[in-house]
Amino acid sequence: MAVKTERMEARVSPEERERIERAASAAGLSVSAFMVNAAVDRADEIIAQSTTTRVPAEYFDALLEELDVALPAPRLAQAARDSVRSRRIQNR
Repeated sequence: MAVKTERMEARVSPEERERIERAASAAGLSVSAFMVNAAVDRADEIIAQSTTTRVPAEYFDALLEELDVALPAPRLAQAARDSVRSRRIQNR
């Protein structure tokens, strides 16, 4: 476990403090541990939501099918043929 050296503070109303203290007690945690766990859990949720793209299964399946279809690429095919005929690196 990483050494905890950073400190954060928050201002809460008396009602919020009481609710947090009750929840921490019910969870068997210190108020500090409870607040850190809750904040980190929520941070992870928000980061996952903002970095993940969700699409319906049908859309994803259709996308995969389209990716499997090879479209003609005549310029790429010509470049591949040309590279075989004229090597950049000569064998010595």
